[in-house]
Amino acid sequence: MKTLQDLVAIREQMAREVALRIEEEADSKYEKHVLICGGTGCTSSGSAKVIEKLEEELETYGLTEKVQVVKTGCFGLCALGPIMIVYPEATFYSKVDVNEIHRIVKEHLRDGNPVKEFLYDETVTDHGILHLNETAFYKKQHRVALRNCGVINPECVNEYIGRHGYEALGKVLTSMTQDEVIQCILDSGLRGRGGGGFPTGMKWRLAKNLVPDADIKYVCCNADEGDPGAFMDRSILEGDPHVVLEAMAIAGYAIGAKQGYIYVRAEYPIAVERLTIAIRQAREVGMLGKDIFGTGFDFDIDLRLGAGAFVCGEETALMTSIEGNRGEPRPRPPFPAEKGLFQKPTVLNNVETYANIPQIILNGAEWFAAMGTEKSKGTKVFALGGKIKNTGLVEIPMGTTLREVIEEIGGGIPNGKKFKAAQTGGPSGGCIPAQHMDIPIDYDNLIGIGSMMGSGGLIVLDEDNCMVDIAKFFLEFTVDESCGKCTPCRIGTRRMYEILDKITKGQGTLEDIDKLEQLCNYVKANSLCGLGQTAPNPVLSTLRYFRDEYIAHVVEKRCPAGVCKSLLSYEIIKDKCIGCGMCAKQCPASAISKTDYVAPGKKLPALAIDPNTCVKCGACVAKCKFGAIIKK
Repeated sequence: MKTLQDLVAIREQMAREVALRIEEEADSKYEKHVLICGGTGCTSSGSAKVIEKLEEELETYGLTEKVQVVKTGCFGLCALGPIMIVYPEATFYSKVDVNEIHRIVKEHLRDGNPVKEFLYDETVTDHGILHLNETAFYKKQHRVALRNCGVINPECVNEYIGRHGYEALGKVLTSMTQDEVIQCILDSGLRGRGGGGFPTGMKWRLAKNLVPDADIKYVCCNADEGDPGAFMDRSILEGDPHVVLEAMAIAGYAIGAKQGYIYVRAEYPIAVERLTIAIRQAREVGMLGKDIFGTGFDFDIDLRLGAGAFVCGEETALMTSIEGNRGEPRPRPPFPAEKGLFQKPTVLNNVETYANIPQIILNGAEWFAAMGTEKSKGTKVFALGGKIKNTGLVEIPMGTTLREVIEEIGGGIPNGKKFKAAQTGGPSGGCIPAQHMDIPIDYDNLIGIGSMMGSGGLIVLDEDNCMVDIAKFFLEFTVDESCGKCTPCRIGTRRMYEILDKITKGQGTLEDIDKLEQLCNYVKANSLCGLGQTAPNPVLSTLRYFRDEYIAHVVEKRCPAGVCKSLLSYEIIKDKCIGCGMCAKQCPASAISKTDYVAPGKKLPALAIDPNTCVKCGACVAKCKFGAIIKK
């Protein structure tokens, strides 16, 4: 592809097809497009078999020339996979089973009558079928980073071009100076989406200007997404890999770099495969390599696979790993903008940050800055999980409240339970209690209440979660993932974990709580890198908002949520027990036996649990249909 005009010609040709998936009326050679999620979540639920069966049925009914099947990225509602959406009407089939395909093809794709019992229930009303954008999950979202996920075939570069792909790169190479590109990103207010929130344009400016005579510079992408429950970057790479390549090339032009590296964890096989395909295709069409758009600008990208070390999400540890060394952080300063990869000036941003860049270039800094809050511009992608109805991927404008995310987009807490807290930022973040549900979500507000944005994990907790146990879970993760280079993190986090473990076993004291808090503050202040500096956050936030639970564990030897096994006991209420023996049959420890007591109106002796033999597995409670067994 030699010129920007060549690119626009391909876009105009492809846009008509892709537009059918967004607009109800579009000029397409196909009558319908059937989009099926090919991301990790839906693939694990069997979407590949659904696609295979769909293609067989379309051929049987002679519809292959009228219906196009498109394997896309994530639609967002991961709890409902496999997902299939039929355009132009945007009918949303959820939890699609291979055995349902025959009816969908025959009744809907051939005869034009959607099969209502297979549709996502929130789209089916007494007045007809709602468009998916009218549902509670989607209507408050605004997709920028995720704009192509679930819309295009991520393995087809022309479909990306059909959605204005690579036009931003063409624009900067043919009509903007390096400084103008950097200023555009600065004016947009885009901050790093990997957790720190550092202004992206400022990072680029430093990389360009700190060492102006540097012979080599690098652009790196952090795709080493390691937070438990987080899958934002993975979904972008699986659904829209070219957007990252384009953004990295723009960054390369802006700072004067010719080589980029994407550091992606090997546990993301679909993302790795699609990145590999995208890089090959980008080279084939001239979007990577030599003399891009005939401007004399050279830029290429290579992949580097990570082995899954959480610490390699830290920028200097990531670069050390790319260099072929053990992934350990380096002291800063010097910062990567001065001495980064191979000791050369380097820009490092994460996947979501890059996914915003082309749209900022095409639509202008003011467009992006108009979204969000005063100090946190644009949108943010969250992986919504835990005790929530609509688990999945959401992208919301900065400033949206936690209540809107949980009660409207997320569909609320299942089973009539009460919201207790939301854990944001993974092992580096903290817990937001119910009293702060109406706080607008942005970088500064979350830090102000003891949490942080992090990369975008958002785990919802209800009344059945023990906050001491939650803090212990995240700290155990950090202990395992510490690289061991600095003493505060290597030793301090382990001592913190030991105190938490002691408390959850009912062996803690009030002095232990004070010691834990002091240790948290020491580790936070003295660790070498962000992993150790933020490791105490889950503990400090739970101490701040749920200190009463810690006190209950150490003073009353009781877990209020009934989670910590060492503090639990099970008891059979004799007057409710009918003596059926089902609980005894379920007990793996043979801890349940008959008594001599027969309750009034009952025929068989009641049973009792031996506390010395009971392993506290809870199997008896789950089996009893009469509510005769209680957890204390």
